[in-house]
Amino acid sequence: FFEFLIKKQKRKCSDTILNSGGFIVSVGIIGKKLGMTQFFDEKGNVIPVTIIKAGPCEIAQIKTQEKDGYNALQLGLILQKNSKKKKQKNLKEFRLENFEELNSYIEKKIIDTSIFNPGDLVNVTGYGIGRGFSGYQKRHHFARGPMTHGSKNHRLPGSIGAGTTPGRVFPGTKMAGRKGSNKVTIRNLTIVQIETEQNLIILKGSIPGKNGALINIYLK
Repeated sequence: FFEFLIKKQKRKCSDTILNSGGFIVSVGIIGKKLGMTQFFDEKGNVIPVTIIKAGPCEIAQIKTQEKDGYNALQLGLILQKNSKKKKQKNLKEFRLENFEELNSYIEKKIIDTSIFNPGDLVNVTGYGIGRGFSGYQKRHHFARGPMTHGSKNHRLPGSIGAGTTPGRVFPGTKMAGRKGSNKVTIRNLTIVQIETEQNLIILKGSIPGKNGALINIYLK
């Protein structure tokens, strides 16, 4: 059953390198979404872009196949909100395919935007904006009831199952509940420009999350 799920996930992410456990195998960096704007190329075309403050990330831990069962770099992003609060460190593991690739990053100690180049394709993972407790129309796009005089079913759910048989509500029935705040991966985003001094990456298109949200950028 689990092999079927892994194969299904591989078909969905055919252009993303996955290992046998379904994890993305690629070096990356932790960043913070700053917002969206427009970018004009040399031909004068308008390109919608997202600005990300990526890194610098320090290597907090190195995991190897012999010791931990897989090769990975654990990176930490240090954020300074204000002078009164202490620095906040956010850890994230980036799995690598072999030990030779791991050694090439161990010497750096710090991962920054220098591992990327304009024109590279990246995958961005983050959490979408949460919408709170939402009803049937907003969450599942249900049609509402008649709005004429006398109708008592404007935005009600309607029937959720039969009474005697089966006498219960089936699991997975579409009902009101929490909407949004799901983990989302946007694939094949093009890097338009990189500002190395300011640690900024400008991507073509949109990414999940609100402004200020933490995201992970995977190099393809």
